[in-house]
Amino acid sequence: MVVAMRMSVMSWVAMVFIVLAVGVAPTHAQDTLTVPRADDLPPVGYGTLGQEDISITLVGPDFTVGFIPLNESVIRLLRSDTYNSMRRLRQSRGDEIAETARRYGIREPAIFFVSFFGRGQQARFNPEALTITGQNRSFRPIAMLANSRAFSDRQLSQRETATAIYIYEDGIRLADPFTLSYEGRSSNQWEVIIRLLERERAAVDARAAAIKKPGFPN
Repeated sequence: MVVAMRMSVMSWVAMVFIVLAVGVAPTHAQDTLTVPRADDLPPVGYGTLGQEDISITLVGPDFTVGFIPLNESVIRLLRSDTYNSMRRLRQSRGDEIAETARRYGIREPAIFFVSFFGRGQQARFNPEALTITGQNRSFRPIAMLANSRAFSDRQLSQRETATAIYIYEDGIRLADPFTLSYEGRSSNQWEVIIRLLERERAAVDARAAAIKKPGFPN
């Protein structure tokens, strides 16, 4: 039953993101924030992970939370089509993200795609309650850029989804474990995801190196 619920939640996360990404068009402010140097990032086009592989889920009594990092060093390890969709989603709110960072004096904000999926009628949720704890600090969102009216209403019908891009202050290290919490519920799933990302980064680097070798078949 646990496995079945996990698969159901992951299928929902994938469906929500695909629907959103189809209609997203980049704004002129593409990656205006500070990003790692190119030589510190995985090469694009060699990843094999799906978005469900990097999503943290919290299951409540009448809704489910999906929490996906939009950091370039993470999403470059995804399959090409998924990487492009996630990058377009982040870029589509580039002006607002950059303005929020300037307003709060933040050099490298942490950006996440967050979704709330209603599993019961009139499921109410508190979007500000998603807290990240790591490096002996607690982080609450400094801004939430809603993608749907349901997010602003803070109430879901059964099978309704509310989504937003969450902005946290800098200091969240995605290379280190952290705990995601929501009103008494918590997940340490990121610690497991880190190990998967480390393996995939090594595999991506190996694939890219092999392609560059003379005589390697295309």
